[in-house]
Amino acid sequence: MSTDASALSNDQLRDQTLAWLKINLPDGWMDAVDSRDDAEVARLRSAQDYSEWCIRLGEDGYATPTWPAEYGAGMSLNPTQAKAVNDVLNHYKVARPYNIIGIGMGGPTLMAWGSEEMKHRLLKPMACNQEIWCQLFSEPGAGSDVAGLATRAVRDGDEWVVNGQKVWTTLAHVARWGMLVARTDPDAPKHAGLTYFVVDMEQEGVDVRPLVQITGDAEFNEVFFNDARVQDSWRLGREGDGWKAAITTLMNERVSLSGAGSVGGDAVGGSPIAKLIERHKGVTNPLVRQSIAQLYIESTLIRISNQRAAGKRKSGSEAGPEGSITKLQQAEFNKRLQNVALDLEGPSAIAWEGKNLSRVERIGRVGAAADDDSAIASGFLRAQANTIEGGTSDIMRNILGERVLGLPKEPDPSRSIPWKDVPRSV
Repeated sequence: MSTDASALSNDQLRDQTLAWLKINLPDGWMDAVDSRDDAEVARLRSAQDYSEWCIRLGEDGYATPTWPAEYGAGMSLNPTQAKAVNDVLNHYKVARPYNIIGIGMGGPTLMAWGSEEMKHRLLKPMACNQEIWCQLFSEPGAGSDVAGLATRAVRDGDEWVVNGQKVWTTLAHVARWGMLVARTDPDAPKHAGLTYFVVDMEQEGVDVRPLVQITGDAEFNEVFFNDARVQDSWRLGREGDGWKAAITTLMNERVSLSGAGSVGGDAVGGSPIAKLIERHKGVTNPLVRQSIAQLYIESTLIRISNQRAAGKRKSGSEAGPEGSITKLQQAEFNKRLQNVALDLEGPSAIAWEGKNLSRVERIGRVGAAADDDSAIASGFLRAQANTIEGGTSDIMRNILGERVLGLPKEPDPSRSIPWKDVPRSV
């Protein structure tokens, strides 16, 4: 994709995207979408080479249209222009990379804190779904209080030696790279003694163990570091600035968990709320109809909140604490949405046949298995994690109170004393 795409109007970008899809999608795909032939779209999707498609989508800038084109995988568009492109991609139900941790969090963090060498090496394969990323923050003793983490990184010449344990690490079992925050100075207060690294997940000394969820998937993992090594050149920011870089990741995590196409999902079985309305348009019970109408109103409010946040980023601001607003909204909303969707299915919601796609297979595949009973049941089960992952709803409320409304911080005597002196369970 040429670097002059940013000079095009929204209408020109829509036309350019349509022309690109006509060339690159399988014959008949766009006609099937326009005629609402879901069965034909599903057939064409199943025959599509997903890996090859993600490479084309990424190389031509459509996977990450707001990223700088100079790194080989973006179009240098502002958020409004990117929306014009994404509206076309969403309408035609194109598959997207499942590298959600990399694209949603790793990319913005690299662009804010990484060296030019790192950006040129890592951003393109990230956007093209060739190198999957994971986020190595949470630990068994440091979940909501991430800054209290205990994983150590000790300097050894031009390298750092890492030892410790992380948990709830999404996609670690398929990841090539990890975003690691480790403690490099235990004598400093907990927020000041951290450093941020990009770590090779395929090296000796990194042990990944999947954790099976109630959905039957194993997208989360625990990760053990045993004398794993990281080159100092793969450090993001200065030594001791790890918490500042981590905030960049966390703010973008909340945006990616609440925006369109988010992990939590304004979704029922992988499709937008409009699918729920279409699936049950014959419902006559006024109370049920009111429940669906209320969900539609809430989804609209979340969309408007996301547009407001996108407008702020368009003005040059980085993702900020306001991302916690829609993260909180989305998490609570999606659980209510899935409850209603399950109720509307009746007995088939608890007695379904067939094997649904795994979570990793579903991510990015718009509309995949949307009408399958197992997909709806799986969506309900998966939604139970929404108010925990990416920061619990209680943590989101604290952030909103302190950083958006300006209320006093909760007392935390451990903030100002050396991390090594903070009482911890053994």
